[in-house]
Amino acid sequence: MIAARECDQLIRDGVIKNQSELAHYAQVTTARMTHIMWLTNLAPEIQEAILFLPRVESGPDTLKEIEARRIARVMDWGVQRGMWGEILT
Repeated sequence: MIAARECDQLIRDGVIKNQSELAHYAQVTTARMTHIMWLTNLAPEIQEAILFLPRVESGPDTLKEIEARRIARVMDWGVQRGMWGEILT
């Protein structure tokens, strides 16, 4: 989530031209950079919740990235909130 927000800011500030250039500098595929950047489409309170998830010391993560990306593909924040609530329960 932090990487997505920082990358988005680099593009907005004109430091980096586009996601393709970001992918090059980050040494990831353009597809992977797209996955990362989709997270910026999440409703602000979901982004905040992800940033403040407790650290997992052992065992599986509380939230899988693919779950967050599924929610981020939905452009309606109300629907996102419902999907987020389902993950939390």
